[in-house]
Amino acid sequence: MATLTICSWNVNGLRSALKSGHFEAWLKSTAPDIAGFQEVKATPDQIDDEPWTALGYRSWWHPAQRAGYSGALLLSKPEPLEVRLGLGIERFDIEGRVIQADYPEFTLLTSYYPNAGRGEDRLAYKLEFYEAFLAHVNHLRDQGRSLVFMGDFNIAHTEMDVARPQEAAKGTGFLPEERAWITRIIENGYVDTFRALHPDQRDAYTYWDPWRERRARNIGWRIDYVFVSQDLMPRVRRAFIQPEVMGSDHCPVGIELEL
Repeated sequence: MATLTICSWNVNGLRSALKSGHFEAWLKSTAPDIAGFQEVKATPDQIDDEPWTALGYRSWWHPAQRAGYSGALLLSKPEPLEVRLGLGIERFDIEGRVIQADYPEFTLLTSYYPNAGRGEDRLAYKLEFYEAFLAHVNHLRDQGRSLVFMGDFNIAHTEMDVARPQEAAKGTGFLPEERAWITRIIENGYVDTFRALHPDQRDAYTYWDPWRERRARNIGWRIDYVFVSQDLMPRVRRAFIQPEVMGSDHCPVGIELEL
């Protein structure tokens, strides 16, 4: 059997992550077979792709229409059967949030879910995106596809997933109506791989506010996830978080999937 390493990372600006050297160092050391990146804030013409083409990756981009904003990137060593950009809904797709890749044994989606930190309108947009995304993955599953979907969900699910729950509850990302969406995803038959394999682990975070040395003190949030459909969970050999990897205010997360 083959084992695939699949990773997700919000790089918060691909150009700066490349310039710092952290991105290329991580790609060489972790050597994922498939990797999805969020908040790349760039377009293909702004980036030298040699750091990954030299390592045997092909790339697919879903940039936002707005310059320097959002955007998704997929790197893959195995050749997908087909790649689709977006959900097919213009008001979401203009922000460059979703790349879907079909492989022989599963369909993978890397997604950058909206941040609701700019008022009630943006919270409504975020919740509508979740509704559309869940409908989309359920449709894929109804077609008989096994699923992996991952990315920066911009929500901490439970109090185990945030260092300071009372403080977090004062802003978006930990609102009851947001947290309910992670519960709903699980109730629809998808598995939070990290929590399934590490049910009691606290202090496992993927994002840290960049002020007051919160990363050094591990005052963080777990808002980056890899979900799989229930039929794939028996094949997940490992689920991991890499807090030691620098280059962004998020760190990479991933799974090892046996095929």
